[in-house]
This record gives sequence, structure tokens and C-alpha cells, in this order.
Amino acid sequence: MHNLLFSIFVYQKMTVMTHLTIENKKYVLIPEESYQELQKNAALKHHPEKTFSINEARAHSKKLIRKWATEK
Repeated sequence: MHNLLFSIFVYQKMTVMTHLTIENKKYVLIPEESYQELQKNAALKHHPEKTFSINEARAHSKKLIRKWATEK
């Protein structure tokens, strides 16, 4: 039997957020616009650990391809 529990909350900027519990696992439902805004903000905060030059990137990718080819 599936247990469903709904609750609706209003938070920042009057966005509706719905909490959903299915089989004791909690999920949050938000409008797509809010989700896209969250993704954008997260992407802007992400900084890659290392940036390669073009030649370094080519050498690195060739190294990985050779590694993966030997694994098969």
C-alpha cells in the first residue's frame, strides 16, 4: 500500500512548494520556473577544478580514450 502525504508551503517570492511523501521517502515539487532558476544559480556557482588549454585537453582526452580502449 502506498502512503501519500501532501503539504503545500509558500516561501520566497510567493513560490508554491509541495512536499510529497511516498513510502516514507520525502520529495519536493516546485514550479518549473523555480527549478530552472535553481539550476541556473547552481551552474553559476560551480567552478571547474582545473581548466585545460586546448593542447592539454587534447592530450588528456587521448589518454582517457586509450585507457578506456584497453579496458574492453
